[in-house]
Amino acid sequence: MPVRSANSRNGYNCSMEKNQIGKYCVRIRVQYPRHGWGLAVFFLASSFDRAMKKLEQCLQFLQKNEEKLWFWGVDRAEDLGFTAEFLKEAGLQIDRRTEFPRKAASLSLEPERDAPASVLGPIRRGLAESVEMVRAAAGD
Repeated sequence: MPVRSANSRNGYNCSMEKNQIGKYCVRIRVQYPRHGWGLAVFFLASSFDRAMKKLEQCLQFLQKNEEKLWFWGVDRAEDLGFTAEFLKEAGLQIDRRTEFPRKAASLSLEPERDAPASVLGPIRRGLAESVEMVRAAAGD
């Protein structure tokens, strides 16, 4: 049984890459230490700015709905369809890929607290740099 800690912070790893059709694929891996579980999700956006706006909304959603996601995703594991539908309402999909890009931006937040816009500045810069690095490597 996982150890629950009241003082733990939720950890988010975020990556962004352009797919073959030019859309930005944003992947988020969150670790919820209070319940000792993690969730991997992704979404697509047509521009970098839209991806960042959607990322902010998704972080808020994942923070506010930790208990619901845990309850339906882990405690009621026989009904995984509910979790997928719940995520779809927020524009997210379950990410079943096992590997995660090495160049990822990280963030930690107190459970059930809003993600302040000020913490997204470093995330934005980190993701912009990772997308630029991929573009530069592809251009060589």
